[in-house]
Amino acid sequence: MLASRLLPDHLTFPFLLKSCSLHHAHVTGRALHSHIFRLGFVADVYINNSLVFMYSACGQVELARRVFEEMPERDVISENSMLGGYLKCGDLDDALVFFRGMEMRNVRTWNSIIAGFVRGGRCGEALDLFNEMRGGFVKPDKITVASVVSACASLGALDMGKWVHGYLRRERLEFDLVIGTSLIDMYGKCGSIERAFEVFREMPKRDVQAWTVMISVLAIHGRGEEAFVLLEEMEKTGMRPNNVTFGALLSACAHSGTVDKGRWCFDVMRRVYSIEPQLQHYACMVDLLGRAGLFEEAEMLIASMPMKPDVFVWGALLGACRMHGNVELGEKIAGCLISMDPLNHAYFIILSDIYANAKRFEDVKRIRDFMEDQGIMKTSPGHSLIEIDGQVYEFSRRSVKEELMKEIEWVLIGINVELMWTGYVPDDDMELFLTA
Repeated sequence: MLASRLLPDHLTFPFLLKSCSLHHAHVTGRALHSHIFRLGFVADVYINNSLVFMYSACGQVELARRVFEEMPERDVISENSMLGGYLKCGDLDDALVFFRGMEMRNVRTWNSIIAGFVRGGRCGEALDLFNEMRGGFVKPDKITVASVVSACASLGALDMGKWVHGYLRRERLEFDLVIGTSLIDMYGKCGSIERAFEVFREMPKRDVQAWTVMISVLAIHGRGEEAFVLLEEMEKTGMRPNNVTFGALLSACAHSGTVDKGRWCFDVMRRVYSIEPQLQHYACMVDLLGRAGLFEEAEMLIASMPMKPDVFVWGALLGACRMHGNVELGEKIAGCLISMDPLNHAYFIILSDIYANAKRFEDVKRIRDFMEDQGIMKTSPGHSLIEIDGQVYEFSRRSVKEELMKEIEWVLIGINVELMWTGYVPDDDMELFLTA
């Protein structure tokens, strides 16, 4: 076009910039930006919006912010594009500050900030934003619902999840595969298996992912027999299970302790469906065999793997060593894992648990002293979540106020007294392990 000496107009550049966005070609985008400047389109809001979106999509949030601040005219699209840039880069704090300062917000704005906080693992704040959205008289759509359901699944916020499900029905929003599958996952993670089944049965259409998620729900709750019944039903519909489905089935076998069924599943996966086991499948099988105390078979399976075992495979075997008190193998596996990830506190903690269960408290102290000398500690404190009247509250040892902690300690002392009245005697031998 340029070689033909035909000058582009204000409609040309947005298409070119969109192409750069799709291919993350910010270098080409900057070259186009130079053409825009030379041709005098710097005041065009449509082109500037495309520039902000392009830089944001390419992860160049500082350049996006520079264009945004120099725009003589802005609209809600400009602000949404800038907000999306912060969220894409994972800068949630700056995204929230920018969001608070936005003059114009639409449902897409709210969807972006809520989805961004869910992806960033800050689901409690995502639900707070959703409640704020409802209070601001902005009507949620099915995209909002999908994000909020995902947040409820992460937090175990069943009451909020039920409300969102009810809202979906009341507003007659589209009940598509994504929403249906998300609801199944949410109810399953919140322990409401029957409701998960209700949603599954109500779905007008089911894909492999929907079947797999329902099987996974049964798996995590130890209902292995029902998971395999669902597999048979799935096959009768002509739907072929995939590698994720078999991962869920093997997990079901591990949770329900059905070793023979797990061996059958692992064999059928390769022989009938031509699906080569991946690392997660081997980890599930090692977990299954380890829980059953079949350490030799588990080690033989690991030795036969066509790929190098990862931390999840070895970790499954280490967990089994703790369960069955296999000190010798536990030391060997823990050494292997520590060599792979020397600063991961979990392996040291599990090894110290194995020693404590074997009453080798000198070794427990040695492990804890080593962790202290090396500065190895838990990366995040343990925390608890509780939902009351649809509001999720989160607290940990570090974040609880002193007055509340005193009240918690008072309740724990009362529980301890009640236990002692029933004849409970604490194990003094564990004192070193607990206080180390």
